[in-house]
Amino acid sequence: MTTGSGDVSSIRIYDDADTLAAAAADDLAESARRACAERGRFRVALAGGNTPRLLYTRLASPELGAGIDWRRWHVFFGDERGVPPDHAASNYRMAAEALLSRVPLPEANVHRIRGELSAETAALEYEAELGDVPLDVVLLGMGDDGHTASLFPGTSALDERQRRVVPVTSPAAPHQRISLTFRALNEARRAVFLVTGAGKAERLTQVLAQRADGAADPATLLPSARVRPHTGIVDFYADHAAAARLPEEFLDG
Repeated sequence: MTTGSGDVSSIRIYDDADTLAAAAADDLAESARRACAERGRFRVALAGGNTPRLLYTRLASPELGAGIDWRRWHVFFGDERGVPPDHAASNYRMAAEALLSRVPLPEANVHRIRGELSAETAALEYEAELGDVPLDVVLLGMGDDGHTASLFPGTSALDERQRRVVPVTSPAAPHQRISLTFRALNEARRAVFLVTGAGKAERLTQVLAQRADGAADPATLLPSARVRPHTGIVDFYADHAAAARLPEEFLDG
């Protein structure tokens, strides 16, 4: 593990996406155990994408999943595409195939975003479902443009202060999205970014530099740099390819 500067809690660098996902899954299971011991349940928001899929597969494995009290997990989603739950682009479908259908998680504890509805209706419905209890962990990816969840640069969702869930128009198809806002993400007790691949190297360096700049105007920051939970706990899991351009100031040892 390497420890970062600024308000980044840590930057953890691994050889590849597989070892990163395994370590992140072990860490998430431990976070769940602590949350259940302290508060009786674990509220987590899942992310879409290939790296989270590897993490979910690890969580569902017998060697790790058998030791998890799934009855106390409540699974939410950081964002969803405007598609039905059985659509190939659905974040819910990916999570269901890799994790949810493979572990004894009560159906009532899976809180999916209903992407088959209009984005505004789905967002309002999901805000009520989410409630005002902080998430214990939000899992996040980072796009090539610095977006996270479905919070894209230059969109009005970045300026939302009151709502926890909003409809979003994505620059990439499917264009209709529903996303947690910075309010919901920053109310979480911990945020965990999963960043892999050489294509993310320049953007990861930029995001960490922006996070370390305490004087920066939030409006000028990339969305991923604006995820700042009130607890201050943000962990970046990166593989060597994604971390290749990080300057020494972000690394310890």
